Amino acid sequence: MPQDGFYAKVRRGLPPLIGQWQALGQGDADRLALILAETARVAKLGQPETTPSGATLAAWAEPGAGDEIPLWAARTAAFLLVQMPARPLPKSDDECCAWAYCWLRNRDFSDHESAEAALPGHLRGPLALPLKAAWLDRQGLRLI
Repeated sequence: MPQDGFYAKVRRGLPPLIGQWQALGQGDADRLALILAETARVAKLGQPETTPSGATLAAWAEPGAGDEIPLWAARTAAFLLVQMPARPLPKSDDECCAWAYCWLRNRDFSDHESAEAALPGHLRGPLALPLKAAWLDRQGLRLI
């Protein structure tokens, strides 16, 4: 797979997505890891086998950890970040791709336009192109 392909960007963008949750969440690392796992279970974004430790959460936020991060953790971090009143934004193209990927995985949309319209207003600009790429990737069945 090319290193500039959409999915490669998603994998590189997952650690900063987790890092934003870790930086903006309230509490110590163990508490944030617990919140992430419990939210995944309650919101039906995944079923973590165990609750990760704070050290694991910190490791997932390290550059290069994209392949280590379980999808439930990334989906849940995006879910929580999108709802924050602080209105956080992705900080790089790779992170934008990760947010867009998780956005499509977290909800069921019939078309790209409805997925974009459902985004909070502050994310429509930054995620416009990555969401289109995520939609095209989804149509290629990679997101299944």
